[in-house]
Amino acid sequence: MEEMEEELKCPVCGSFYREPIILPCSHNLCQACARNILVQTPESESPQSRRASGSGVSDYDYLDLDKMSLYSEADSGYGSYGGFASAPTTPCQKSPNGVRVFPPAMPPPATHLSPALAPVPRNSCITCPQCHRSLILDDRGLRGFPKNRVLEGVIDRYQQSKAAALKCQLCEKAPKEATVMCEQCDVFYCDPCRLRCHPPRGPLAKHRLVPPAQGRVSRRLSPRKVSTCTDHELENHSMYCVQCKMPVCYQCLEEGKHSSHEVKALGAMWKLHKSQLSQALNGLSDRAKEAKEFLVQLRNMVQQIQENSVEFEACLVAQCDALIDALNRRKAQLLARVNKEHEHKLKVVRDQISHCTVKLRQTTGLMEYCLEVIKENDPSGFLQISDALIRRVHLTEDQWGKGTLTPRMTTDFDLSLDNSPLLQSIHQLDFVQVKASSPVPATPILQLEECCTHNNSATLSWKQPPLSTVPADGYILELDDGNGGQFREVYVGKETMCTVDGLHFNSTYNARVKAFNKTGVSPYSKTLVLQTSEDTDSEEQTLPFPVPSERLPLRRMSPFSSTLNLQPSFPGRSYFDFRSSPHQLSLHSSLQSLNAPVAWFAFDPGSAHSDIILSNDNLTVTCSSYDDRVVLGKTGFSKGVHYWELTVDRYDNHPDPAFGVARMDVMKDVMLGKDDKAWAMYVDNNRSWFMHNNSHTNRTEGGITKGATIGVLLDLNRKNLTFFINDEQQGPIAFDNVEGLFFPAVSLNRNVQVTLHTGLAVPDFYSSRASIA
Repeated sequence: MEEMEEELKCPVCGSFYREPIILPCSHNLCQACARNILVQTPESESPQSRRASGSGVSDYDYLDLDKMSLYSEADSGYGSYGGFASAPTTPCQKSPNGVRVFPPAMPPPATHLSPALAPVPRNSCITCPQCHRSLILDDRGLRGFPKNRVLEGVIDRYQQSKAAALKCQLCEKAPKEATVMCEQCDVFYCDPCRLRCHPPRGPLAKHRLVPPAQGRVSRRLSPRKVSTCTDHELENHSMYCVQCKMPVCYQCLEEGKHSSHEVKALGAMWKLHKSQLSQALNGLSDRAKEAKEFLVQLRNMVQQIQENSVEFEACLVAQCDALIDALNRRKAQLLARVNKEHEHKLKVVRDQISHCTVKLRQTTGLMEYCLEVIKENDPSGFLQISDALIRRVHLTEDQWGKGTLTPRMTTDFDLSLDNSPLLQSIHQLDFVQVKASSPVPATPILQLEECCTHNNSATLSWKQPPLSTVPADGYILELDDGNGGQFREVYVGKETMCTVDGLHFNSTYNARVKAFNKTGVSPYSKTLVLQTSEDTDSEEQTLPFPVPSERLPLRRMSPFSSTLNLQPSFPGRSYFDFRSSPHQLSLHSSLQSLNAPVAWFAFDPGSAHSDIILSNDNLTVTCSSYDDRVVLGKTGFSKGVHYWELTVDRYDNHPDPAFGVARMDVMKDVMLGKDDKAWAMYVDNNRSWFMHNNSHTNRTEGGITKGATIGVLLDLNRKNLTFFINDEQQGPIAFDNVEGLFFPAVSLNRNVQVTLHTGLAVPDFYSSRASIA
């Protein structure tokens, strides 16, 4: 029952509840602690005076106006409850449980009454230290909150169970510790005395034996107190209001606010809610059992990772020693890589163990507390807290949902040392991340019989080798500039046929293609030479294969600008026309230099977390969870300059969405940038931060609201990443030395919805700055 102790302590004083009261938010406070955190509001700002003036503002509106004063100073560690002209701000304090509470703005007046009975000043406000919900007290003050007698009973039983162990009543000399109590005999027995004096057969066999602690509680159990109404102190609770979900008295039904509400018998609702809580606990108990088994699995993974690490290090040392002196300088670097992988795996697993242990402790404590509440014989007291407990049990069960009990790290080391290179290539020695289960795809084969040119366009077709068993996630087609310059990417996608329009007439281009998947990129195919027609009246011509290795003489071309259209097509020149679709593959560039094209893409449902909700042809995204979830774009980038934007369609309760780029294997159930697979900017309504590998840098003022536009500029030529908000650069360049294959990425929760806009040109001022540099 030790895990339950957190449920029995006040969030303000950190001690066991004393005379606990129930707030409207279903949280509990000691009555004395509730008085200590009262805040007196000015008369002119009270809800009563506002209603009298005709403003019609609710009790909570004026508190919402000052919400920022509670949270805006989070960076300094202090908060203030202010916003009123005559009320001085006061620094917040921390209770022993770490919950921020606010002391009264004015010292309480001297009084001869006890703290629990002292009058409460008019217009007093109390803020729950757990959920921060605030409300104005009425004329009854703290007496208007019901007392939680069920919680008092649970605390009493818990404290009694923690007392000294009971002794056997039949031992003659040194009494031993009692192990059972007979309810009929009303005697505590140790095991020897029970077997001797209370045999399990005969007339005593039907007696009920219970644990000593339970027997002691049943001995001392006081008669149940009669529950009285908070509105009519002389009346007992007799019915249950279904609409208000609270016990009521006869006078409330006759003349109070419950006179027109549906009511039911107190005993019937007591039994119904006990049954509902018991059913909810059954599901949570199964989750707790799975969590215990999962913790055992994680602890075994730690041992297995350590064993695999030792084995892998020994193999690595043996291979390095075989390469004699030339490998010694590289060996230390390779060992460091293995140790880093080892530490990373251990860190991930240990973090998950810690997280799961805390969750399990909280779950077990809630279960034990609920079981103790079920034992309570006070219907009205039970019904006061049963709804809140049922909601907490369901919410806790949902937190153990999909993905929580799945290891975030494998025990295998996905590294293999390639020792085949010659001695002169020793400085290029590095790990090759190849596993038998997930190698890179095979090199694509260009299908020469289906490749052709027509006027100033060319169609290329390719396929995977017939015996290839490794699937490819997509292909990258590259073309040079027609003058023997460097290759540029002109298509990235899953299609195996592509038509490139807008080429120069009478020019010779070189083309090649490669495949990629989550593991990596395949080698390039053989280079194909494409010859365009001499003028626009030429008929379609099939490439003469085999193509001679020598290039044909090039005629001089006059420079012109054109549009490069990439259209997946079927053989026979039947093109798809996507010009009116958001998936249009239209890339604008100057073909004289074949500048990097723009890319059209959408979000990828296959890579998204299960809580992600996509719509609008996978261009609009939101989430069903309050936790941050990640979704990637369909297109990955490894070269060139790329720019895309996201508009904020909905922004509630000031969340922190994150925007940026990520690897394919980024963690999907945490905020973008929490691991080393993502580079992101997360932003709220006031400021932003850059984050990578859980490192927060470059806090910048300026946030987002509904309708804001976030721009992401990935410059792989200069290896950096820059962010924009409403067409203004947000902070300095966010990240440098960015290399590899990156996918656009977003993380958000249910309070945010954004829409993706692609096919955009690089901002003019960035292009000008790049040309000057």
